[in-house]
Amino acid sequence: MKWLLLLLMVGATVASDVLQSHEMKLAGAQSIGARGLVRLLKLIAARRYLLLAIGCMAVSFFSFMALVQTEPLSFAVPASAASFIFETLLAKFVLKEKISARRAAGTVIVMFGVLLLGE
Repeated sequence: MKWLLLLLMVGATVASDVLQSHEMKLAGAQSIGARGLVRLLKLIAARRYLLLAIGCMAVSFFSFMALVQTEPLSFAVPASAASFIFETLLAKFVLKEKISARRAAGTVIVMFGVLLLGE
């Protein structure tokens, strides 16, 4: 069950982050004043993928809550770092972001850390 919860949490986290990044790049910079907040809330309500991202965040949160009920926090938190690996790959291939060699090396180090947890 722990691997299913971890997979659900990581998948939902990755989906929410990629969807949110995509939509917010399309929306452009928003001011944070009182009017800006109202405009931002209207923007959120009008963006289908942004609403989906919020739903994915909720799934991620509740999956994490279920995971820490059955597994030690010392497993759940580091294992959730698997999302960094998938997010970096999707940022490069889906969002067309430039990933530096240093960032790629950091992602590989995180990947080995996550693999050590599985042992």
